[in-house]
Amino acid sequence: MNFYNFFTDDQKKNIHEASLTILEETGMIVKNVDALEIFKTHGCQVDGKRVKFPRKLVEEKIKSVPPTYTFTAQDPDLDVTLPGDRPVIVTGSSAPNVIDPVTGEERYGTSRDVANIAYLINELPGFDVFSISILADDAPADMRSLYRFYPALKNCRKPVRSNTPSIPDLEKVLDLGYTVAGGKEAYFARPFINHHYCPVISPLTYDVESTASMIYLAKLGLPVYGTIVPNAGMTSPMSLLGTLTMGNAEYLSLAFLMQAVRPGTGVIYAVLSTVGDMRNGDYAPGAIETGILQMGHSEMARWYNVPSGGYIGLTNSQSNDVQNGYETSLNTSAALLAGSDLFNMGGLLGGLMAFDFAKAVIDNEIAMNLKHLKKGIVYDENDFCLELIDKTGPGGNYMVLPHTAKNLRKVTHYPSIGVRGFRSKWINDGRPNAADQATALAKKILGKPNPKAFSEELDKKIRDHIPGLPEGLAVWYE
Repeated sequence: MNFYNFFTDDQKKNIHEASLTILEETGMIVKNVDALEIFKTHGCQVDGKRVKFPRKLVEEKIKSVPPTYTFTAQDPDLDVTLPGDRPVIVTGSSAPNVIDPVTGEERYGTSRDVANIAYLINELPGFDVFSISILADDAPADMRSLYRFYPALKNCRKPVRSNTPSIPDLEKVLDLGYTVAGGKEAYFARPFINHHYCPVISPLTYDVESTASMIYLAKLGLPVYGTIVPNAGMTSPMSLLGTLTMGNAEYLSLAFLMQAVRPGTGVIYAVLSTVGDMRNGDYAPGAIETGILQMGHSEMARWYNVPSGGYIGLTNSQSNDVQNGYETSLNTSAALLAGSDLFNMGGLLGGLMAFDFAKAVIDNEIAMNLKHLKKGIVYDENDFCLELIDKTGPGGNYMVLPHTAKNLRKVTHYPSIGVRGFRSKWINDGRPNAADQATALAKKILGKPNPKAFSEELDKKIRDHIPGLPEGLAVWYE
Protein backbone atom coordinates (compact mmCIF):
# COMPACT_ATOMS: atom_id res chain seq x y z
CA MET A 1 0.00 0.00 0.00
CA ASN A 2 1.29 3.45 -0.88
CA PHE A 3 0.97 5.99 1.93
CA TYR A 4 0.23 9.69 1.90
CA ASN A 5 3.26 11.89 2.55
CA PHE A 6 3.48 15.51 3.63
CA PHE A 7 7.26 15.68 3.38
CA THR A 8 10.12 14.90 1.03
CA ASP A 9 12.97 12.72 2.30
CA ASP A 10 15.10 15.84 2.77
CA GLN A 11 12.36 17.48 4.82
CA LYS A 12 12.02 14.40 7.05
CA LYS A 13 15.76 14.48 7.60
CA ASN A 14 15.47 18.15 8.56
CA ILE A 15 12.70 17.35 11.08
CA HIS A 16 14.94 14.66 12.51
CA GLU A 17 17.89 17.05 12.75
CA ALA A 18 15.73 19.74 14.36
CA SER A 19 14.52 17.18 16.92
CA LEU A 20 18.12 16.25 17.71
CA THR A 21 18.92 19.94 18.17
CA ILE A 22 16.12 20.21 20.75
CA LEU A 23 17.51 17.22 22.66
CA GLU A 24 21.13 18.37 22.41
CA GLU A 25 20.72 22.07 23.13
CA THR A 26 17.47 22.43 25.11
CA GLY A 27 17.37 19.00 26.67
CA MET A 28 14.74 17.58 29.01
CA ILE A 29 13.88 17.75 32.69
CA VAL A 30 14.02 14.25 34.18
CA LYS A 31 12.37 13.88 37.61
CA ASN A 32 12.97 10.14 37.98
CA VAL A 33 16.35 9.47 39.64
CA ASP A 34 16.81 6.05 38.01
CA ALA A 35 16.26 7.56 34.57
CA LEU A 36 18.76 10.31 35.39
CA GLU A 37 21.37 7.70 36.26
CA ILE A 38 20.62 5.69 33.10
CA PHE A 39 21.01 8.75 30.90
CA LYS A 40 24.23 9.71 32.65
CA THR A 41 25.67 6.20 32.37
CA HIS A 42 24.94 6.15 28.65
CA GLY A 43 26.74 9.37 27.87
CA CYS A 44 24.19 12.14 28.27
CA GLN A 45 25.05 15.44 29.94
CA VAL A 46 23.28 15.63 33.29
CA ASP A 47 23.08 18.88 35.24
CA GLY A 48 20.73 18.48 38.19
CA LYS A 49 17.50 17.32 36.59
CA ARG A 50 18.33 18.72 33.15
CA VAL A 51 19.54 16.13 30.64
CA LYS A 52 21.03 16.94 27.25
CA PHE A 53 21.42 14.26 24.61
CA PRO A 54 24.41 14.28 22.22
CA ARG A 55 22.91 13.78 18.78
CA LYS A 56 25.31 11.01 17.74
CA LEU A 57 24.39 9.03 20.86
CA VAL A 58 20.69 9.33 20.08
CA GLU A 59 21.18 8.17 16.50
CA GLU A 60 23.24 5.22 17.64
CA LYS A 61 20.85 4.20 20.41
CA ILE A 62 17.67 4.21 18.32
CA LYS A 63 19.20 1.76 15.83
CA SER A 64 18.26 -1.11 18.17
CA VAL A 65 14.53 -0.29 18.16
CA PRO A 66 12.81 -3.30 16.51
CA PRO A 67 10.67 -2.71 13.40
CA THR A 68 7.76 -4.69 14.91
CA TYR A 69 5.76 -4.77 18.15
CA THR A 70 3.50 -7.61 19.30
CA PHE A 71 0.50 -7.47 21.63
CA THR A 72 0.24 -10.88 23.27
CA ALA A 73 -3.11 -12.44 24.21
CA GLN A 74 -4.15 -15.27 26.52
CA ASP A 75 -5.26 -17.01 23.31
CA PRO A 76 -2.20 -17.21 21.00
CA ASP A 77 -4.47 -17.06 17.97
CA LEU A 78 -5.44 -13.53 19.00
CA ASP A 79 -1.91 -12.06 19.14
CA VAL A 80 -1.47 -9.03 16.87
CA THR A 81 1.76 -7.59 15.51
CA LEU A 82 2.50 -4.12 14.20
CA PRO A 83 2.79 -3.23 11.40
CA GLY A 84 1.80 -6.49 9.71
CA ASP A 85 -1.68 -6.71 11.23
CA ARG A 86 -2.52 -3.04 10.73
CA PRO A 87 -4.88 -1.44 11.37
CA VAL A 88 -4.75 -2.72 14.96
CA ILE A 89 -7.82 -1.30 16.73
CA VAL A 90 -7.71 -0.61 20.46
CA THR A 91 -10.27 0.80 22.85
CA GLY A 92 -9.71 4.21 24.41
CA SER A 93 -8.66 3.82 28.01
CA SER A 94 -8.80 4.92 31.65
CA ALA A 95 -11.86 7.15 31.51
CA PRO A 96 -13.25 7.87 34.97
CA ASN A 97 -16.88 7.52 33.94
CA VAL A 98 -19.33 5.36 32.04
CA ILE A 99 -22.64 6.21 30.36
CA ASP A 100 -25.11 3.88 32.05
CA PRO A 101 -26.75 1.95 29.16
CA VAL A 102 -30.10 1.75 30.96
CA THR A 103 -30.52 5.26 32.40
CA GLY A 104 -28.34 7.13 29.92
CA GLU A 105 -26.77 9.02 32.81
CA GLU A 106 -23.03 9.49 33.26
CA ARG A 107 -21.63 7.96 36.46
CA TYR A 108 -18.39 6.64 37.90
CA GLY A 109 -17.22 3.34 36.43
CA THR A 110 -17.06 0.12 38.47
CA SER A 111 -15.43 -3.30 38.23
CA ARG A 112 -18.75 -4.67 36.94
CA ASP A 113 -18.61 -2.17 34.09
CA VAL A 114 -15.04 -3.29 33.35
CA ALA A 115 -16.26 -6.90 33.11
CA ASN A 116 -19.10 -5.96 30.76
CA ILE A 117 -16.89 -3.82 28.54
CA ALA A 118 -14.25 -6.57 28.38
CA TYR A 119 -16.81 -9.15 27.26
CA LEU A 120 -18.29 -6.75 24.69
CA ILE A 121 -14.88 -5.96 23.19
CA ASN A 122 -14.02 -9.66 23.13
CA GLU A 123 -17.08 -10.27 20.94
CA LEU A 124 -16.78 -7.28 18.59
CA PRO A 125 -14.59 -8.34 15.65
CA GLY A 126 -13.32 -4.87 14.79
CA PHE A 127 -11.33 -4.59 18.02
CA ASP A 128 -7.95 -6.28 18.37
CA VAL A 129 -6.79 -5.10 21.81
CA PHE A 130 -8.77 -4.25 24.95
CA SER A 131 -7.17 -1.30 26.67
CA ILE A 132 -9.12 -1.17 29.93
CA SER A 133 -11.58 1.59 29.19
CA ILE A 134 -12.49 2.92 32.62
CA LEU A 135 -11.39 3.20 36.23
CA ALA A 136 -13.14 1.17 38.95
CA ASP A 137 -14.56 3.47 41.60
CA ASP A 138 -15.70 0.54 43.77
CA ALA A 139 -12.13 -0.64 44.36
CA PRO A 140 -10.47 -0.50 47.78
CA ALA A 141 -7.49 1.85 47.84
CA ASP A 142 -4.99 -1.01 47.81
CA MET A 143 -6.69 -2.90 44.93
CA ARG A 144 -7.44 -0.20 42.37
CA SER A 145 -5.52 -1.86 39.56
CA LEU A 146 -6.64 -5.41 40.42
CA TYR A 147 -10.28 -4.29 40.22
CA ARG A 148 -9.58 -3.37 36.61
CA PHE A 149 -7.20 -6.08 35.40
CA TYR A 150 -8.97 -9.07 36.99
CA PRO A 151 -12.41 -8.54 35.34
CA ALA A 152 -10.66 -7.53 32.11
CA LEU A 153 -8.58 -10.72 31.92
CA LYS A 154 -11.49 -12.84 33.11
CA ASN A 155 -13.77 -11.72 30.29
CA CYS A 156 -11.49 -10.92 27.34
CA ARG A 157 -9.20 -13.37 25.54
CA LYS A 158 -7.79 -10.67 23.29
CA PRO A 159 -4.66 -8.78 24.36
CA VAL A 160 -5.40 -6.65 27.44
CA ARG A 161 -3.57 -3.36 27.90
CA SER A 162 -3.54 -0.70 30.60
CA ASN A 163 -1.37 1.07 33.17
CA THR A 164 -0.81 1.19 36.92
CA PRO A 165 -0.21 4.21 39.19
CA SER A 166 2.82 2.82 41.03
CA ILE A 167 5.34 -0.01 41.20
CA PRO A 168 3.49 -1.76 44.10
CA ASP A 169 0.31 -1.76 42.01
CA LEU A 170 2.25 -3.03 39.02
CA GLU A 171 3.68 -5.90 41.04
CA LYS A 172 0.18 -6.92 42.13
CA VAL A 173 -0.98 -6.97 38.52
CA LEU A 174 2.02 -9.06 37.47
CA ASP A 175 1.31 -11.48 40.31
CA LEU A 176 -2.23 -11.80 38.93
CA GLY A 177 -0.74 -12.56 35.53
CA TYR A 178 1.54 -15.25 36.98
CA THR A 179 -1.46 -16.89 38.66
CA VAL A 180 -3.59 -16.84 35.51
CA ALA A 181 -0.71 -18.28 33.45
CA GLY A 182 0.03 -21.05 35.95
CA GLY A 183 3.35 -19.67 37.16
CA LYS A 184 5.94 -16.96 36.60
CA GLU A 185 7.91 -18.95 34.04
CA ALA A 186 4.79 -19.64 31.98
CA TYR A 187 3.83 -15.99 32.14
CA PHE A 188 7.22 -14.78 30.94
CA ALA A 189 6.94 -17.19 28.02
CA ARG A 190 3.66 -15.47 27.04
CA PRO A 191 3.25 -12.12 28.83
CA PHE A 192 -0.39 -11.43 27.96
CA ILE A 193 -0.69 -8.23 30.00
CA ASN A 194 0.42 -5.33 27.84
CA HIS A 195 1.53 -2.16 29.62
CA HIS A 196 1.27 1.45 28.51
CA TYR A 197 2.23 4.77 30.12
CA CYS A 198 2.68 8.45 29.32
CA PRO A 199 6.06 9.07 30.98
CA VAL A 200 6.83 12.28 29.07
CA ILE A 201 4.87 15.33 30.18
CA SER A 202 5.12 17.92 27.45
CA PRO A 203 7.01 20.10 27.16
CA LEU A 204 10.16 17.97 27.48
CA THR A 205 9.71 16.56 31.01
CA TYR A 206 9.85 13.03 32.42
CA ASP A 207 7.60 12.25 35.38
CA VAL A 208 8.43 9.94 38.29
CA GLU A 209 6.00 7.01 38.55
CA SER A 210 5.26 6.26 34.87
CA THR A 211 8.94 6.49 34.03
CA ALA A 212 9.74 4.12 36.91
CA SER A 213 7.20 1.58 35.65
CA MET A 214 8.55 1.67 32.11
CA ILE A 215 12.11 1.12 33.34
CA TYR A 216 10.95 -1.69 35.64
CA LEU A 217 9.12 -3.53 32.85
CA ALA A 218 11.85 -2.99 30.25
CA LYS A 219 14.43 -4.48 32.61
CA LEU A 220 12.23 -7.59 32.92
CA GLY A 221 11.75 -7.79 29.17
CA LEU A 222 7.96 -7.43 29.49
CA PRO A 223 5.89 -5.53 26.91
CA VAL A 224 5.56 -1.79 27.54
CA TYR A 225 5.45 1.34 25.46
CA GLY A 226 4.72 5.02 25.98
CA THR A 227 2.67 7.73 24.31
CA ILE A 228 3.82 11.30 23.63
CA VAL A 229 1.13 13.97 24.17
CA PRO A 230 2.07 17.55 23.13
CA ASN A 231 -0.82 20.03 22.93
CA ALA A 232 -0.16 22.94 20.56
CA GLY A 233 -0.68 26.35 22.10
CA MET A 234 -0.50 24.94 25.62
CA THR A 235 2.37 22.48 26.00
CA SER A 236 3.95 22.84 22.56
CA PRO A 237 4.25 25.63 19.98
CA MET A 238 1.13 26.83 18.16
CA SER A 239 2.61 25.38 15.01
CA LEU A 240 1.86 22.01 13.46
CA LEU A 241 5.45 21.59 12.35
CA GLY A 242 6.80 22.84 15.68
CA THR A 243 4.55 20.46 17.64
CA LEU A 244 5.47 17.57 15.34
CA THR A 245 9.18 18.31 15.79
CA MET A 246 9.03 18.66 19.57
CA GLY A 247 6.91 15.49 19.84
CA ASN A 248 9.40 13.72 17.61
CA ALA A 249 12.20 14.78 19.97
CA GLU A 250 10.24 13.45 22.93
CA TYR A 251 9.72 10.14 21.15
CA LEU A 252 13.45 9.88 20.35
CA SER A 253 14.35 10.48 23.99
CA LEU A 254 11.94 7.76 25.12
CA ALA A 255 13.27 5.33 22.53
CA PHE A 256 16.77 6.17 23.80
CA LEU A 257 15.74 5.39 27.39
CA MET A 258 14.14 2.05 26.52
CA GLN A 259 17.16 0.94 24.46
CA ALA A 260 19.54 2.06 27.20
CA VAL A 261 17.65 -0.10 29.70
CA ARG A 262 17.42 -3.13 27.41
CA PRO A 263 18.60 -3.05 23.79
CA GLY A 264 15.98 -4.45 21.45
CA THR A 265 13.02 -3.42 23.64
CA GLY A 266 9.94 -3.00 21.48
CA VAL A 267 8.82 0.61 21.06
CA ILE A 268 5.79 2.08 19.30
CA TYR A 269 6.06 5.62 18.00
CA ALA A 270 2.77 6.43 19.76
CA VAL A 271 1.31 9.90 20.12
CA LEU A 272 -1.71 11.93 21.04
CA SER A 273 -0.60 15.21 19.54
CA THR A 274 -3.35 17.82 19.62
CA VAL A 275 -4.02 21.52 19.11
CA GLY A 276 -5.70 23.35 21.97
CA ASP A 277 -8.94 25.23 21.38
CA MET A 278 -7.60 28.65 22.24
CA ARG A 279 -11.04 30.25 22.25
CA ASN A 280 -11.69 28.80 25.70
CA GLY A 281 -8.84 26.46 26.60
CA ASP A 282 -10.76 23.27 25.84
CA TYR A 283 -8.89 20.05 25.13
CA ALA A 284 -9.71 19.01 21.55
CA PRO A 285 -8.56 15.47 20.67
CA GLY A 286 -11.44 15.13 18.21
CA ALA A 287 -10.27 18.06 16.08
CA ILE A 288 -8.99 17.43 12.58
CA GLU A 289 -5.55 18.73 13.60
CA THR A 290 -5.14 15.57 15.70
CA GLY A 291 -5.44 13.54 12.53
CA ILE A 292 -3.08 15.81 10.64
CA LEU A 293 -0.45 15.55 13.36
CA GLN A 294 -0.87 11.77 13.55
CA MET A 295 -0.25 11.61 9.81
CA GLY A 296 2.99 13.55 10.26
CA HIS A 297 4.18 11.44 13.18
CA SER A 298 3.42 8.22 11.30
CA GLU A 299 5.37 9.51 8.33
CA MET A 300 8.36 10.06 10.61
CA ALA A 301 7.86 6.60 12.13
CA ARG A 302 8.03 5.02 8.69
CA TRP A 303 11.24 6.99 8.08
CA TYR A 304 12.66 5.44 11.30
CA ASN A 305 11.20 2.01 10.34
CA VAL A 306 9.27 1.62 13.60
CA PRO A 307 5.55 0.93 14.27
CA SER A 308 3.32 3.96 14.79
CA GLY A 309 -0.09 5.02 15.99
CA GLY A 310 -1.69 6.25 19.15
CA TYR A 311 -4.88 7.85 20.38
CA ILE A 312 -6.49 8.67 17.07
CA GLY A 313 -10.24 8.64 16.40
CA LEU A 314 -11.33 10.26 19.66
CA THR A 315 -14.28 12.63 19.88
CA ASN A 316 -15.20 15.67 21.92
CA SER A 317 -18.88 14.92 21.43
CA GLN A 318 -20.91 14.01 24.51
CA SER A 319 -23.32 11.76 22.59
CA ASN A 320 -23.55 9.47 19.58
CA ASP A 321 -24.28 12.25 17.15
CA VAL A 322 -22.94 13.54 13.83
CA GLN A 323 -19.94 15.22 15.51
CA ASN A 324 -18.98 11.91 17.07
CA GLY A 325 -19.16 10.16 13.71
CA TYR A 326 -17.21 12.66 11.63
CA GLU A 327 -14.48 13.24 14.20
CA THR A 328 -13.75 9.53 14.62
CA SER A 329 -14.09 8.65 10.95
CA LEU A 330 -12.14 11.56 9.45
CA ASN A 331 -9.15 11.26 11.76
CA THR A 332 -8.84 7.49 11.61
CA SER A 333 -9.20 7.41 7.82
CA ALA A 334 -6.53 10.07 7.43
CA ALA A 335 -4.18 8.22 9.79
CA LEU A 336 -4.71 4.90 8.02
CA LEU A 337 -3.90 6.41 4.65
CA ALA A 338 -0.73 7.94 6.11
CA GLY A 339 0.51 4.59 7.41
CA SER A 340 -0.53 4.53 11.07
CA ASP A 341 -0.62 1.03 12.54
CA LEU A 342 -2.29 1.42 15.96
CA PHE A 343 -5.62 3.16 16.63
CA ASN A 344 -6.74 3.84 20.23
CA MET A 345 -10.20 4.90 19.10
CA GLY A 346 -12.93 2.85 20.70
CA GLY A 347 -15.78 3.63 23.04
CA LEU A 348 -15.04 6.99 24.67
CA LEU A 349 -17.06 10.20 24.56
CA GLY A 350 -16.31 13.70 25.81
CA GLY A 351 -12.59 13.79 25.05
CA LEU A 352 -11.62 10.60 26.94
CA MET A 353 -13.92 11.17 29.91
CA ALA A 354 -16.69 8.54 29.59
CA PHE A 355 -17.17 5.08 28.05
CA ASP A 356 -20.41 4.47 26.17
CA PHE A 357 -21.54 0.99 25.09
CA ALA A 358 -23.26 2.24 21.94
CA LYS A 359 -20.20 4.28 21.00
CA ALA A 360 -18.06 1.11 21.25
CA VAL A 361 -20.38 -0.73 18.87
CA ILE A 362 -20.41 2.20 16.45
CA ASP A 363 -16.60 2.36 16.63
CA ASN A 364 -16.50 -1.36 15.91
CA GLU A 365 -18.36 -0.57 12.69
CA ILE A 366 -15.88 2.18 11.87
CA ALA A 367 -13.03 -0.24 12.64
CA MET A 368 -14.44 -2.86 10.28
CA ASN A 369 -14.66 -0.22 7.56
CA LEU A 370 -11.05 0.82 8.22
CA LYS A 371 -9.91 -2.79 7.86
CA HIS A 372 -11.85 -3.01 4.60
CA LEU A 373 -10.40 0.31 3.41
CA LYS A 374 -6.89 -0.96 4.13
CA LYS A 375 -7.42 -3.82 1.66
CA GLY A 376 -7.97 -1.31 -1.13
CA ILE A 377 -8.18 -2.70 -4.65
CA VAL A 378 -5.89 -5.66 -5.21
CA TYR A 379 -4.37 -5.63 -8.67
CA ASP A 380 -4.95 -9.09 -10.14
CA GLU A 381 -5.44 -9.32 -13.90
CA ASN A 382 -7.87 -12.20 -13.38
CA ASP A 383 -10.17 -9.66 -11.76
CA PHE A 384 -10.54 -7.65 -14.97
CA CYS A 385 -13.43 -10.11 -15.54
CA LEU A 386 -13.17 -9.66 -19.31
CA GLU A 387 -14.73 -13.04 -20.18
CA LEU A 388 -17.55 -12.48 -17.67
CA ILE A 389 -18.25 -8.99 -19.03
CA ASP A 390 -18.25 -10.28 -22.60
CA LYS A 391 -20.49 -13.24 -21.78
CA THR A 392 -22.98 -11.13 -19.82
CA GLY A 393 -22.98 -8.47 -22.52
CA PRO A 394 -24.65 -5.07 -22.70
CA GLY A 395 -27.87 -4.91 -20.70
CA GLY A 396 -27.06 -8.13 -18.81
CA ASN A 397 -27.77 -8.92 -15.16
CA TYR A 398 -24.87 -9.71 -12.81
CA MET A 399 -27.12 -10.25 -9.78
CA VAL A 400 -28.00 -13.83 -10.72
CA LEU A 401 -24.49 -14.97 -11.64
CA PRO A 402 -22.50 -17.52 -9.56
CA HIS A 403 -19.53 -15.13 -9.75
CA THR A 404 -21.50 -12.57 -7.74
CA ALA A 405 -22.51 -15.07 -5.07
CA LYS A 406 -18.94 -16.34 -4.82
CA ASN A 407 -17.38 -12.91 -4.37
CA LEU A 408 -19.97 -10.78 -2.62
CA ARG A 409 -18.59 -11.22 0.91
CA LYS A 410 -15.02 -10.76 -0.24
CA VAL A 411 -15.78 -7.53 -2.08
CA THR A 412 -18.33 -5.98 0.26
CA HIS A 413 -18.39 -5.10 3.95
CA TYR A 414 -21.89 -5.60 5.35
CA PRO A 415 -22.51 -3.38 8.40
CA SER A 416 -23.97 -4.76 11.61
CA ILE A 417 -25.68 -1.45 12.32
CA GLY A 418 -26.79 1.37 10.07
CA VAL A 419 -29.69 1.89 7.69
CA ARG A 420 -29.92 0.94 4.01
CA GLY A 421 -33.01 0.75 1.87
CA PHE A 422 -36.09 2.90 1.25
CA ARG A 423 -37.45 5.43 3.70
CA SER A 424 -40.78 3.58 3.88
CA LYS A 425 -39.03 0.50 5.24
CA TRP A 426 -37.13 2.62 7.75
CA ILE A 427 -40.42 4.14 8.95
CA ASN A 428 -42.07 0.72 9.20
CA ASP A 429 -39.08 -0.54 11.22
CA GLY A 430 -39.67 2.18 13.82
CA ARG A 431 -37.22 4.84 12.52
CA PRO A 432 -34.12 3.19 14.04
CA ASN A 433 -30.93 5.22 14.49
CA ALA A 434 -27.35 4.02 14.82
CA ALA A 435 -27.13 4.65 18.56
CA ASP A 436 -30.30 2.65 19.31
CA GLN A 437 -29.18 -0.24 17.11
CA ALA A 438 -25.74 -0.18 18.71
CA THR A 439 -27.21 -0.33 22.22
CA ALA A 440 -29.45 -3.23 21.17
CA LEU A 441 -26.45 -5.15 19.82
CA ALA A 442 -24.48 -4.54 23.03
CA LYS A 443 -27.45 -5.76 25.06
CA LYS A 444 -27.76 -8.86 22.87
CA ILE A 445 -24.08 -9.75 23.39
CA LEU A 446 -24.10 -9.09 27.12
CA GLY A 447 -27.41 -10.86 27.62
CA LYS A 448 -25.66 -14.20 27.08
CA PRO A 449 -23.14 -15.85 29.44
CA ASN A 450 -19.51 -15.46 28.44
CA PRO A 451 -18.29 -18.92 27.36
CA LYS A 452 -14.70 -17.70 27.18
CA ALA A 453 -14.41 -16.50 30.77
CA PHE A 454 -12.09 -18.19 33.27
CA SER A 455 -12.99 -21.77 34.14
CA GLU A 456 -14.39 -22.31 37.64
CA GLU A 457 -11.19 -24.11 38.61
CA LEU A 458 -8.91 -21.30 37.45
CA ASP A 459 -11.14 -18.62 38.92
CA LYS A 460 -11.10 -20.34 42.31
CA LYS A 461 -7.32 -20.61 42.17
CA ILE A 462 -7.01 -16.88 41.43
CA ARG A 463 -9.48 -15.85 44.12
CA ASP A 464 -7.86 -18.08 46.73
CA HIS A 465 -4.47 -16.55 45.89
CA ILE A 466 -5.74 -12.95 45.86
CA PRO A 467 -8.55 -12.47 48.41
CA GLY A 468 -10.95 -9.56 48.04
CA LEU A 469 -11.32 -9.51 44.26
CA PRO A 470 -14.66 -8.35 42.80
CA GLU A 471 -17.04 -10.80 41.15
CA GLY A 472 -15.87 -9.73 37.72
CA LEU A 473 -18.90 -11.23 35.98
CA ALA A 474 -20.20 -9.80 32.73
CA VAL A 475 -23.98 -9.40 33.12
CA TRP A 476 -26.35 -6.96 31.43
CA TYR A 477 -27.72 -4.27 33.71
CA GLU A 478 -31.45 -5.04 33.65
